[in-house]
Amino acid sequence: MLTVGLTGGIGAGKSEVSRLLVECGAVLIDADRIAREVVAPGTPGLAAVVDAFGEDVLTADGSLDRPKLGSVVFADPEKLALLNSIVHPLVGARSRELEEAAAEDAVVVHDVPLLTENGLAPLYDLVIVVDASPATQLERLVGRRGMTEEDARARMAAQATREQRRAIADIVIDNDGPLDELEQRVKDVWSELAHRARASRQPSQE
Repeated sequence: MLTVGLTGGIGAGKSEVSRLLVECGAVLIDADRIAREVVAPGTPGLAAVVDAFGEDVLTADGSLDRPKLGSVVFADPEKLALLNSIVHPLVGARSRELEEAAAEDAVVVHDVPLLTENGLAPLYDLVIVVDASPATQLERLVGRRGMTEEDARARMAAQATREQRRAIADIVIDNDGPLDELEQRVKDVWSELAHRARASRQPSQE
């Protein structure tokens, strides 16, 4: 098994890269999706979030109001750290369960938005960073996701810098260009990952 940490700044195109890796044959463990699952209605995770931030972060039906909570924590580093201290251990435990269920020769890709910020690189055999220029990120967030420029810049500023992400990368996938270039780059990266996963199963030569 080869464990891969996949990360990238908001708007860099990490989700597209994870989709392409799955098409190639990767087992994907999506930290964002798990983060939603562990604070679903009725979970201890949601109860802990409400205890920390109050019932104002709930919608009328009792589920987490993610936009409201986001507007609270992204503007306050201490509150963001508090939220992370609740959610991240739960996500980590569930991620380990899913990884243990994968095949021996699998390439297991952990899609982790805040991998750099939380110092998680040592948990993986290698780290892939999806990289795009800040101008490209901003254009995508405003043009494709409908964020205001102010909100987009605030979300980008709350994350690690581009330089910090690249510093922990074993492989960098540049995603400033067109989709066909990205698809070819991912295929090339996949060939390397699959080779490493196969090699990890072979007994060492004495």
